[in-house]
Amino acid sequence: MATLSTRRRNALPKSAFGLPGSRRFPMPDRAHAINAKARAAQQVKAGNLSKSSQAKINAKANSIIRRRK
Repeated sequence: MATLSTRRRNALPKSAFGLPGSRRFPMPDRAHAINAKARAAQQVKAGNLSKSSQAKINAKANSIIRRRK
């Protein structure tokens, strides 16, 4: 997975995040989308994220993963 610098992350539009309101779970590419799904699952298991938020993240990530290059 390519690294995402602070400058590049701050330049991303809100629509590039799994949770746009809090700018969490950035998904600028396929690798980050796969990682966001994994991290969301970890956060749900730890009790830090709701199942509905995980569903939003998964839906966004799945749409990015399915895109053709």
